[in-house]
Amino acid sequence: MAGGFAAAAVSERAHLYEYRITGYFIFACIVAALGGSLFGYDLGVSGGVTSMDDFLKEFFPKVYRRKQQHLKETDYCKYDSQILTLFTSSLYFAGLVSTFAASYVTRNKGRRASIIVGSISFFLGAILNAAAVNIAMLIIGRIFLGVGIGFGNQAVPLYLSEMAPAKVRGAVNQLFQLTTCLGILVANLINYGTEKIHPWGWRLSLGLATVPATLMFIGGIFLPETPNSLVEQGRLDEGRKVLEKIRGTTKVDAEFADLIDASNAARAIKHPFRNLLQRKNRPQLVIGALGIPAFQQLTGMNSILFYAPVIFQSLGFGSGASLYSSVITSVALVVATFISMGFVDKFGRRAFFLEAGCEMICCMIAVAITLALKFGQGETLPKGIGIFLVILIFQFVLCYGRSWGPLGWLVPSELFPLETRSAGQSVVVCVNLFFTALIAQCFLVSLCHLRYGIFLLFAGLIFIMSSFIYFLLPETKQVPIEEIYLLFQNHWFWKRYVIDGEQVDGKTVPQL
Repeated sequence: MAGGFAAAAVSERAHLYEYRITGYFIFACIVAALGGSLFGYDLGVSGGVTSMDDFLKEFFPKVYRRKQQHLKETDYCKYDSQILTLFTSSLYFAGLVSTFAASYVTRNKGRRASIIVGSISFFLGAILNAAAVNIAMLIIGRIFLGVGIGFGNQAVPLYLSEMAPAKVRGAVNQLFQLTTCLGILVANLINYGTEKIHPWGWRLSLGLATVPATLMFIGGIFLPETPNSLVEQGRLDEGRKVLEKIRGTTKVDAEFADLIDASNAARAIKHPFRNLLQRKNRPQLVIGALGIPAFQQLTGMNSILFYAPVIFQSLGFGSGASLYSSVITSVALVVATFISMGFVDKFGRRAFFLEAGCEMICCMIAVAITLALKFGQGETLPKGIGIFLVILIFQFVLCYGRSWGPLGWLVPSELFPLETRSAGQSVVVCVNLFFTALIAQCFLVSLCHLRYGIFLLFAGLIFIMSSFIYFLLPETKQVPIEEIYLLFQNHWFWKRYVIDGEQVDGKTVPQL
């Protein structure tokens, strides 16, 4: 039961949940997690393509000429072009708009339907980008890609969290982050190879995005719907059968009863977005819908992912070396995700957030100091300093990859009760993509004007977000997803908002 009605009954039933890990469950989660590969592939491929000379000559000749003028020197402003960054950020603006349509589909048609719609849209965008002959085709293709990511990012984290038993929910949900990181790694390896194919290698990089989209579509056809969604749609018999199949036991009475209670509460909510603003949902709104998805992008990590090849070229690395360095950072992401998957359900979400946050602050400060001392206009960085910067960025990526990367999707997907879950996840994706687009659009111009100060800015933001986690986020490890709202009733700050009475569509309902 989510949302607070019959809270005592829920807490009494949780210890009765039974499960075992079945092959059917593993298949469903792996196929659904392919949605992350769409997001990851685009994150990886965009930065590599925008550093390729053939791509720049065809679509951004001014940037290409500026780059050639500074070919043998380093310059923070080589790639300062708002149209070039619009190529990257247009996808995320499209994604943040489409996620509200995805919320409707996810709630009324199911999580599986959103996954299939997302794969189709992403496939069309990849075809348009690969065939582009002008900037308009590029941008339209990016919009289709953005719609695909909006639907996929809305549905996949919810799907994984709802399918997983509480004790392994952290690891299962992080399959989304793992496939995202693998998508980034594959994209960087492809960029490294296609950069040598003249003059159409960039088309191959963009066009190969059809592969994960096709896999996601074919897999989506065979996916089961989540029991939570089936119950929410009133398909109770089907919901119980799926629950028994993914839990590997017929002893699911307690968990199924909680799903029915949660569904009854959800049906009382006619306006889930409006209900999300009610006082009782203030913790989920502030932490899950607004704070964590915004802060995930304000770490600066996606700037490094978008523009790793561009950053390394700006710091004096050659084109091939810069792409090779970005492959190293994507390997760090994959390794970090496995670390997080292995230990997040043991040590908890807060520990990973706070420990990694301290390391990330140190890395950003070290990068800023190194650039301030050694990186001047027209001076090529010494090889030793360049290697040191790559190591710092590698360590930063390793920290992000086990904390804000996977947990930025895991924690919000856990926090919302069923009645506001699809609406809440839409706001999560919208806020996340808005800040992704904002950072993508502003990073290169900020690098140009703030120079090394941009890394100090990120360090300050990471300190703020770590404090946010320390004071406001309760530990959610191994807590059943329909019970997490109870944590806020005992939290030193949030209890003042959630224990004075429930509100449903503007009407106060006493706690039972």
